[in-house]
Amino acid sequence: MNGAALVAIAATIGNFLQGWDNATIAGAVVYIKKELELGAAIEGLVVAMSLIGATLITTCSGTISDWIGRRPMLILSSMFYFLSGLIMLWSPNVYVLLLARLLDGFGIGLAVTLVPLYISETAPSEIRGLLNTLPQFTGSGGMFLAYCMIFGMSLLASPSWRLMLGVLSIPSLLYFALTVFYLPESPRWLVSKGKMLEAKRVLQRLRGREDVSGEMALLVEGLAIGGETCIEEYIIGPSNELGEEQEPTADAIKLYGPEEGLSWVAKPVTGQSRLSLVSRQGSLVTPSVPLMDPLVTLFGSVHEKLPEMGSMRSMLFPNFGSMFSTVEPNMKNEDWDEESLQREGEGYASEAGDAESDDNLHSPLISRQTTSMEKDMVPQSHDSILTMRRHSSLMQGNAGEANSMGIGGGWQLAWKWSEREGEDGKKEGGFKRIYLHQEGVPGSVRGSLVSLPGGDHVHAEGDYIQAAALVSQPALFSKDLMNQRPAGPAMAHPSQIAGDSVLAALLEPGVKRALVVGIGIQILQQFSGINGVLYYTPQILQQAGVDVLLSNLGIGSDSASFLISAFTNLLMLPSIAVAMRFMDVVGRRSLLLTTIPVLVISLIALVIGNVINFGEVVHAVISTTCVVIYFCTFVMGYGPIPNILCSEIFPTRVRGICIAICALVFWICDVIVTYTLPVMLSSIGLAGVFGIYAIVCVISWIFVFLRVPETKGMPLEVITEFFSVGAKQGAVKNE
Repeated sequence: MNGAALVAIAATIGNFLQGWDNATIAGAVVYIKKELELGAAIEGLVVAMSLIGATLITTCSGTISDWIGRRPMLILSSMFYFLSGLIMLWSPNVYVLLLARLLDGFGIGLAVTLVPLYISETAPSEIRGLLNTLPQFTGSGGMFLAYCMIFGMSLLASPSWRLMLGVLSIPSLLYFALTVFYLPESPRWLVSKGKMLEAKRVLQRLRGREDVSGEMALLVEGLAIGGETCIEEYIIGPSNELGEEQEPTADAIKLYGPEEGLSWVAKPVTGQSRLSLVSRQGSLVTPSVPLMDPLVTLFGSVHEKLPEMGSMRSMLFPNFGSMFSTVEPNMKNEDWDEESLQREGEGYASEAGDAESDDNLHSPLISRQTTSMEKDMVPQSHDSILTMRRHSSLMQGNAGEANSMGIGGGWQLAWKWSEREGEDGKKEGGFKRIYLHQEGVPGSVRGSLVSLPGGDHVHAEGDYIQAAALVSQPALFSKDLMNQRPAGPAMAHPSQIAGDSVLAALLEPGVKRALVVGIGIQILQQFSGINGVLYYTPQILQQAGVDVLLSNLGIGSDSASFLISAFTNLLMLPSIAVAMRFMDVVGRRSLLLTTIPVLVISLIALVIGNVINFGEVVHAVISTTCVVIYFCTFVMGYGPIPNILCSEIFPTRVRGICIAICALVFWICDVIVTYTLPVMLSSIGLAGVFGIYAIVCVISWIFVFLRVPETKGMPLEVITEFFSVGAKQGAVKNE
């Protein structure tokens, strides 16, 4: 995971530069308006021009990033930062300064939109929340360091605002060098374009291991959008342990472990389901709270049933991997793009003919050899076989180590091939992709629990595992291809799958449901009061007597305000560090539901403090305490989580454009809040403004409770699959 962490740190330098710019313009504008003799309107335009630039670039950033990749857009962001810094350093007049601020906004817009997306697509699911909180940390860190620099320069006899703004070009050079020479392209984007070899090399670098075949298969499956997905429940145990009393009425699945002769049988549960994830009909669990989205209940049922080890290690099938293999014990470990070397004589060679070509995909997920051997082993035509790839590092988890098995979060990726006789007597086959998830801890057929310390293999007689599964058609498999090749690797190329209509993908029920969540939480975050509290902070600290104390030390009013702002940002850093620690442990939804009530209480206390006359000293104490609590609580939850959620809930093929839509809403709301705040202050006063913010926070809590699911530790592809099945079954239920 070190590779992914270092890449995330390098990418978040873009957010560091955003924070740096926000602080430097706040300090430099004091000197700009004096030297250039600006009016209030032009002064506001100088500050807001970067906001305008960020809004403009966001309108096209998502579509372009889906077209040319994430990395080129980050490189472009660093170039905008560097160029704008040089122009601001020169700036002979206000018009050139406005142009520089516009270019600076382009860099900010690209960084804010694409860095969370890039981190989500490169990070392991177990630490994705932690790494995606880094942009908040580095942004606040950039503001703190910039305010410290401005404070030091303000003590000079004649501070230079050009130098304050131009310093931006120095760290932007480092950002440019890292994006060009260090950051890899997103492996998910590479897979979507069919660049399998490059995606494999990037994953090997990010994960620090050679065998990444399981995750490669997962990324391919993530290309599918929509499709008919059902939820099933299985009882999994040794092949000789599930007796006649557990005899299923549907197909059984046989699973092979890495040891010769070691096998399990997964049998669909008959009768009423005992698991919270599924019911007998495979429909969503009816939520116990009125108006709650069933999708929230569905996601919650997964996390309630996680094994004790949590998302850091899967206990499901301790001796299994995630890929197909033949049942032969000494099968050579084949890589995706090299598989053709062993199969050229079987009639499945690619027309490209080059084993190192991305177009020479050669059956990455299933082989004809596997399928034919499995059919020979099955005594009854209705059975299906699922085999696991042996000798894979994904299978090998030792007790006491946090080795990620499967695809993360307690999930396993597998496929099954089923064959049965149709009405006309002809054999019909079906190829299904399965996301399996362990429900709780292993037990026995008779109901007594059996412990599994450290995830070791259970050898006790009668052991079984309860598992729920999302079952659907694989991304690369089509019925048309199946009709041509009924017993082999009927696979489409990933670039063909990803080339389907973007508009059709955006209109999929699951994508529309995710957009409602993403847009809704971005709107509510912007109207929750952070801009108003930031605006009011200097006044609060002035009332608390901080400026008097600093003036006694010989520090002027401007320098005092810069120092106060630096102190405010310094307070945020430990709180963000706490959020990073708990983002993947407590979860996004839980952090929001816990922190938003604190925001409401802080805002109500500010309203009371401004309505009732407690005296200057008491008022200053109340206001200062509430502001500090508000800031620290906001950056722990409502600050980073909206961007984290938006980077997780959309499918790979439209993730860029969907995140851009959410980011565009964010910037538009930011502009509205910024320009309406002075008007609201003059019309309804400070107490009225904070009262409105408190009401919005209450609405935010209700929205999160009813509509925002928990996504911690889950692979991105599983999250989008849940949105798809939840939206479609929810629509059926409403009908």
